[in-house]
This record gives sequence, structure tokens and C-alpha cells, in this order.
Amino acid sequence: MSAQAPTRHALVPFAGLSATYFAHIGFFNPYLPLWLKHLGLPIVVISLLTSVQSFTRVFAPYAWGALSDHTGERVRLLRYSAAAALVCSAGLWFDGGGAWWIALVLLLLFTHTSSMMSLTEAAMAHLVAGDWGRYGRVRVWGSVGFMATVFAAGAWFQRFGMGHFPGWTMVSLVGVLACTLWLPDTREKPSAAHPGGQPIGPVLRQPVVRWFFASLFFHIMSHFAVYAFFSLFLDARGYGKAMIGLLWAVSVLVEVAWFFSQGRLLPALPITRWLWVCGLACVLRMGLTGALAGSLAALFVAQALHALTFATHHTACIATVTRHFPGRLRARGQALFTVIGYGFGGVIGVVAGGALVSRLGYQALFGAAVVLAAAGTLCGWRTDRLERAANAS
Repeated sequence: MSAQAPTRHALVPFAGLSATYFAHIGFFNPYLPLWLKHLGLPIVVISLLTSVQSFTRVFAPYAWGALSDHTGERVRLLRYSAAAALVCSAGLWFDGGGAWWIALVLLLLFTHTSSMMSLTEAAMAHLVAGDWGRYGRVRVWGSVGFMATVFAAGAWFQRFGMGHFPGWTMVSLVGVLACTLWLPDTREKPSAAHPGGQPIGPVLRQPVVRWFFASLFFHIMSHFAVYAFFSLFLDARGYGKAMIGLLWAVSVLVEVAWFFSQGRLLPALPITRWLWVCGLACVLRMGLTGALAGSLAALFVAQALHALTFATHHTACIATVTRHFPGRLRARGQALFTVIGYGFGGVIGVVAGGALVSRLGYQALFGAAVVLAAAGTLCGWRTDRLERAANAS
């Protein structure tokens, strides 16, 4: 038996967790704004409630990551997070508390779910050991899970209405919890040089790391025009929920194709080169979405660019983080990826985006997203230059 077989076998439960976690995200994130609209909440309140997830990503992933790096526990923390999120989701059934009650439930729910992928990425990056083709074949199941529920939930909500949203939440989290129980109960050993945990400050002081995180911040913040407002935008343009689900599914189909084949495609460019190539694709995607939303063909092209703006960019970021944050720095590095991109970038993107839409409309929102994507592209170009200079020295 090959030396790789045990690793491949160990990655199967991670594929299951990726599938169920993103199946949960696949209906929750696209349809949460529509459920809040179903409850009769105004757009500003919807944007604030949607931003709760990003707010928890400012503090929760790093706190969980620091605890994970200190203890070496990844899997047990994942199990606890999944169980706690399932319990918290029961609060969505109570509709008498208004926006403040929903905000509290979402805060508790997201405090636990927002850390799960950084912990999973930290554990999985250790197992794949730089084989990003193998990583893609595991991560592709997350895309499959997302696509299944974004399409199925769109059809379900179109026929039966948004009232079943809390039920979908609980069922999907039961699946996530079941898969965390399937994971191998492993604990990462501390390094001999830093038995109490490696310091993170020296890594953060490296210019290439700072430019990388700046690129990440702008790139992800631009995406919140899609993540938080795309469904509402299409709904305002008269598209039905089934078509909204189909457009989300298109983005995930190309994501699946990329993750499945990235072992062959990713080596075509240096990892950091992909950062600014994906940034250019993001500029095009946001421009097409905002300017040509009346054309289904343009929307399909824009969603197809998700293969670059998310899938390729995500793997390039995970690979960059893994390189600069090895060993017992890994969970904190992955947590910073979430905190800076989906935390700070998300909070600013959703809150500012909601204010922009309420005053100037959706075209202004996607115009701002183009500017943010351009800034991320420039920072990604600078990251690539510094990385190449460091490799040449």
C-alpha cells in the first residue's frame, strides 16, 4: 500500500464535513436576506442583521484559532462548535422577539460557525502537506454541497415560501455535527522549539504578509456586493427565486470544475501571481453584474468568473497562509484569513453596502465593488513582487 493511502483515507471525513458545512451555507447565506425580508424588515435592518456573521468573524475565528494552536486540538473544537450552533439555531423558530432577538440568535450561532472553516482548513492543510490538487479534490465536495442546497432551497422557497427557513437551518446543522463526529480524533503536537506556542508577531511584520492581507481585505470586501446583496438585487430586478438559485448554482458549478482540476491548472502560475489575476477577474465580474443585470447572458458570464474570483483565489490564499504560518501558527494564520477578509471586510462591506443601496441604489454598490476589486488587484500585484524578490534572494 502506498504511503499516500492513509492520508487519502483520512481526508474522506473532511470531504464529508466540507459538503455538509457548505450545504448549510448554500441555503443560509443566499436566502437569509430574503427570509428577513419575508419577516417584513426594512433593507437597512436586513443589511445590519446580515452583517452579524461578518461581525463575529472579527473576533471568533482568531479566538478559536489561538485556543486550537495552544492546545493542538482541532477536531474536538469543531465538534463543540457544531453542537453549540445547532442548539442556538432553535432560536430562529421564535418569531415574537423582533430584530433584536434575531440579532442575538445570529450572534450566538455565527460565533460558533464562523470559526469552523478556519479550524478545518488548519487541520486539512496539515494533512495535504502542500498537495493542492488533493486539497481541491476534498474542497470540491463543499462546492457540491453548496450547489445542492442553493438550487434545492431556491425551488423549495419558491413553491412553499420562506417560512421553512429555520427548519432548513436545523437540519443542515445536524448534518454538520454528524460529520464532525466522523473526523479522526487527532491532536497536533507542539514544536520542540516553541512548546508553549509559536509567536505570531515576527510573521506579521513581514512586508509580503502585510500586502497579502491588504489584498485579501479589498478582494473579499468587494465580494460582499454579491454575498449579501446579489439575491436582493435580482429580486428587485424581477427575477424569481428559482432563477436566483440557478444563478448561484452556476457560480458553484464552475467552482466545482476548478477545485476538481486545480492540481493541473494551479501550477501554470506562481501562487502569488494568481492573487492579482483573480483580482482582475473580480473587477470584470462586479462591473458586469452592476452594469448589465438586465441581461441573463451577462449575469451567467459574471457568475462563471466565480471560478477565478473565489475558487482560485481561495486556494491561492490558503497556500500563502500555509507557507507563512506553519505548524502551531497554522490555526491563527487561517483565522486571520477569516478575520481580515470575511470579518473586517465583511462588516464594512455589508454595513456600508446597505447604506449605499438605501441612498444611491444597487448600481452604486457594484460600482464601489469594482473600485475595491481594483485595490485588491494592486495589493496582490505588490504581494507577488515581494514574494518573487524573496525567492530570488
